[in-house]
Amino acid sequence: MLTENLKIALETLSNNKLRASLTLLGIVIGVFSIISIMTLLSALQLGIEQGLSSLGSNTYQVQKYPAIQVGGPGSMRKYRNRPDITYDQGLRLKERASIYNFISLEDYVNEKVFRYKGIHTNPNNTIGGVTPEYLPTNNRQIQYGRFITETDVQNNRRVAVLGMDVIEKLFRFADPIGQKIILDNNEFEVIGVFERKGEGFGQSNDNFALIPITTMQTLYGKNIRSLNIAIQAQDKESFEASKENIISVLRVIRKVKPGEENNFEIFSNESLIVEVNKFTQYFKYGAGFISFISLIAAGVGIMNIMLVSVTERTREIGVRKAIGAKSKSILIQFLVEAIILCQIGGIIGILLGILSGNVLGLYLNSPVVIPYDWVIIGFVVCFSVGIIFGVYPAYKAAKLNPIDALRFE
Repeated sequence: MLTENLKIALETLSNNKLRASLTLLGIVIGVFSIISIMTLLSALQLGIEQGLSSLGSNTYQVQKYPAIQVGGPGSMRKYRNRPDITYDQGLRLKERASIYNFISLEDYVNEKVFRYKGIHTNPNNTIGGVTPEYLPTNNRQIQYGRFITETDVQNNRRVAVLGMDVIEKLFRFADPIGQKIILDNNEFEVIGVFERKGEGFGQSNDNFALIPITTMQTLYGKNIRSLNIAIQAQDKESFEASKENIISVLRVIRKVKPGEENNFEIFSNESLIVEVNKFTQYFKYGAGFISFISLIAAGVGIMNIMLVSVTERTREIGVRKAIGAKSKSILIQFLVEAIILCQIGGIIGILLGILSGNVLGLYLNSPVVIPYDWVIIGFVVCFSVGIIFGVYPAYKAAKLNPIDALRFE
């Protein structure tokens, strides 16, 4: 009986292509809007999470400003008035803290040009002054050559480790190790090259050069920029204890009085991802509400079309009942038609939504994703809409009196 009802439903829709197409359009638009937005948000969220995973395992970072800043223009005043994190404070932190594996001190200047024998990069490169602990705390690896050592830091050596974007721009046909390179009008010897890390937040993670932090402060000044401090705990079990230890020691070093809030920010990959998820959640709620309204409107359209269909097929219903069809069979027939109509529209809307969401995501340098949870939700919602808005027309058709139906012209 179900197979027969499916055949009748498909034949009826095929015989009324224009009407079915117009009815489908409402469902397609409703499902398309929610799936495309959820696909785009999922792609952006995954891209952000990948970008936020730059720190090493069991690692967190301390800096003057929060990693994610929200609020109006006045909200920045609070952070600007904080004292900078200095190199001396970082050294004292390394001496006094007790629960950590590595502490990396990092100082950066941006928008610099690198040169080598007449070839130069765009002014979008970063120079970072770091300590040898940079590698484990930032999840980076050396592809060839070596990294900065404690001896380099102590002797203010002019040595540099380059990102792969810089290598591809300046050293296409030469071995960079041992070569002299001009970093922002200062000469350095190339001692190592990082493995490529790719993009994060739509920006390259490989267009930079790292030098000893003491050399950095000699050339660009000491205590005029706030440092970043990356800390790696010994393991997951000691992660929270390590954060508490760092916070307490740094509060003493920076003379934060008891009861006052920290004048620095501390964050990890996990905490940033949680914040991003909270932020995108509101967009999902808004998109879901708007799409829900669209689906309600589409459901009303389906009910209207099914009522018209019942009126047009009154004589057919009378004939079927006269030869023995039960009311239950008539109800199931019209209900199946409404469900099939919704599911076809849902499938089209889901496919178009995934495609358009990923196209927009690729334009914003986000990975391709398929939001399986929302695809399932889309099918369930379409099925529910078909039942809710198809049950009344189906009930009306099932309750028709066969004698009255046969008289209908």
